Amino acid sequence: MVQQVLYRALVSTKWLAESVRGGKLGPGLRVLDASWYSPGTRDARKEYLECHVPGASFFDIEECKDKSSPYEMMLPSEAGFSNYVGSLGISNDTHVVVYDGDNLGSFYAPRVWWMFRVFGHRTVSVLNGGFRNWLKEGHPVTSEPSHPEPAVFKATLDRSLLKTYEQVLENLESKRFQLVDSRSQGRYLGTEPEPDAVGLNPGHIRGALNMPFMDFLTEDGFEKSPEMLRAMFEAKKVDLAKPLIATCRKGVTACHVALAAYLCGKPDVAVYDGSWFEWFHRAPPETRVSQWKDGKA
Repeated sequence: MVQQVLYRALVSTKWLAESVRGGKLGPGLRVLDASWYSPGTRDARKEYLECHVPGASFFDIEECKDKSSPYEMMLPSEAGFSNYVGSLGISNDTHVVVYDGDNLGSFYAPRVWWMFRVFGHRTVSVLNGGFRNWLKEGHPVTSEPSHPEPAVFKATLDRSLLKTYEQVLENLESKRFQLVDSRSQGRYLGTEPEPDAVGLNPGHIRGALNMPFMDFLTEDGFEKSPEMLRAMFEAKKVDLAKPLIATCRKGVTACHVALAAYLCGKPDVAVYDGSWFEWFHRAPPETRVSQWKDGKA
């Protein structure tokens, strides 16, 4: 691996609380609530309006995506991303801190962290411990929506951090990249159904290894230490010195694999944006591995 100075992927609740108290939020530091929940469970925007980190804006991942795609959570265009984050007061010089309110401590925040990086923005961090620990530690919250002054952001897509269906299909033959699936073991094997899915069976891409994203987090919702993360990759025989693609159901929890590898000093993990949802609908049947049979495992 080429040694390079990496921007800090995590900031602590203490650091952010001091920044909020010190009045540092503004054009140089923006905070985003990137919460998203399955329909019918929790209402992310409503919760944001009731309670969020002072100065934080709501990042609506349903707005900042390719709405024309038949797949679930595909990246927007460069212009689409630029316009959206610019409206949140973010420029190319802004340090962006992302969090979400998931009970795990982190769920969607790493996806937004990766989105900024894939669009050429390096100064982005995830709030370690998430909103769950921000609340638990008694840091300030507000119901006041933020109204940042719009800024100009110029996105430049970094294709090295993104993989397409065609590239993953080609990789089945060339095996140039290792492939890691971040979903639960049951969904990976095909013994558990895909949640909230119509016409989508569970299973995985042939040759993919399984590293459930929840395992990268402690029970308290913090990211595990780089030493622990390295040991996890080693246990799965994933070589961090070699190219790696992360996949999941729709390109969200795959970003946890990219974040974990980044914390181990590997910043070049690519995410297969279409992930299993696209693969299931497009790939030849022999490239799909699943124990699912006739609606049940």
